[in-house]
Amino acid sequence: MAEASSTRLRPAGVRAGAAAFAARLLMLLALSFAVMARPAAAQSILRDAESEQLLRDISRPLIEAAGLRPQDVQIVLVHDDTVNAFVAGGQIVYIHSGLITRAVNANEVQGVIAHELGHVTGGHVIRMAEGIRAATGITILTLLLGVAAAAAGGSPEAGAAIMSAGQRAAIGRFLAFSRTQESSADAAGASFLRRAGISGRGSLAFFERLQNEEFRYDVPQEDSYERTHPLNRERIAVLQNLYQTDPAWDRATDPLLEERFQRVRAKLIGFVDDPRRTLRRFPESDRSIPARYARAYAWHRDHHADRAIAEADSLLRDRPNDPYFLELRGQILLETGRPAEALESLREAVARAPDQPLIAALLGHALIATEQPANFQEAKQVLRAAVGRDNTNPFAWYQLGIVYDREGDSARAALATAERYNLIGQPQLALANAERAMLGIPVGTPDWLRAQDIAMVSRSEVERRRRR
Repeated sequence: MAEASSTRLRPAGVRAGAAAFAARLLMLLALSFAVMARPAAAQSILRDAESEQLLRDISRPLIEAAGLRPQDVQIVLVHDDTVNAFVAGGQIVYIHSGLITRAVNANEVQGVIAHELGHVTGGHVIRMAEGIRAATGITILTLLLGVAAAAAGGSPEAGAAIMSAGQRAAIGRFLAFSRTQESSADAAGASFLRRAGISGRGSLAFFERLQNEEFRYDVPQEDSYERTHPLNRERIAVLQNLYQTDPAWDRATDPLLEERFQRVRAKLIGFVDDPRRTLRRFPESDRSIPARYARAYAWHRDHHADRAIAEADSLLRDRPNDPYFLELRGQILLETGRPAEALESLREAVARAPDQPLIAALLGHALIATEQPANFQEAKQVLRAAVGRDNTNPFAWYQLGIVYDREGDSARAALATAERYNLIGQPQLALANAERAMLGIPVGTPDWLRAQDIAMVSRSEVERRRRR
């Protein structure tokens, strides 16, 4: 049918095709930025007190070496089996669970964190817009030139050739920009490791593993032109020289830190992996702490509560005051319908780790789940302490709302519900509950002011979404 079109109509067809191509490329670049800038929006965040404490501790010297304040930087664990880490604006580093479970040691994870901090200090997410503007500028220019060539010479083929070359140039420009940022983050990460006195062996081992994966899946290794990252062999060659001349090259990771990492790694495997695969990986003949930790979670997920409790008890026999083993035992009992039995372990866990609000929130949940009114006052106390330390936990706000509702304090139950909806991105419901709270809480009090803040923020977001 195209061949039947008159010559007079072809230039218009070229313009329409070129416009469609330009729109596609603009969308591609915009989506690339959106994926890099907000990749965590559709992913599940894993919250665990022990894991978060470990990530804070292994990253603290690197954050300080980067000239940042540890209290301003978050290391967030994402439930995703792929080996990946990224930044998405601000001072937040996201690490996939797959990276932790496949890392051999803590030093490898430190190498990844150092690299991601290089993106943070370089402002690379913000600067990504520069790369998009440069690429789209090339696209628009070649679009105009292609249309002009087709119109002037009557040759749609010439116009299409110009626009095709423009497409390649635009994408090449964007990818080159991305590779430059990655190389910059590599160099910055190496400098942070050096300043922190941490060996780069783990960083090199991580890149070598990525290279082996590429070989395994037959990823082309000849040219990095069409890649967002430099070739791993190129990165290894550059970093090897930097790391091996560093005085920290032969410095071992602190044994206690490494022990903690192996515990968290095994715990995470037990939590996210298929239980049967976990039990094959950590057979009962393996009596190490990481193996028992992994099996406890695997048995629990596979609905074998007695075997899970037996593993938890064996861990507590070795370390009776460990708050995370106490938390594990309480969690298993709570989640298998025995909240009253869970209280002793969870109370002890909170006493042993009073600075861990996630454990306190679990205790609050257990106290409410007993359905004993005598436990509600204690539940309110521990949950208020939990949200006081970490007000970004929707689950804790949900539990606190239950306590207020059981006490007949509907206004503060609405405030707690507004907090929860505000955190999970439901502004319409957050607004309705904040306004309800303001009607029942004395004007000018801290709780009333907080409800007012949530109402203002939520109203603005509702209006923004309506306009969009």
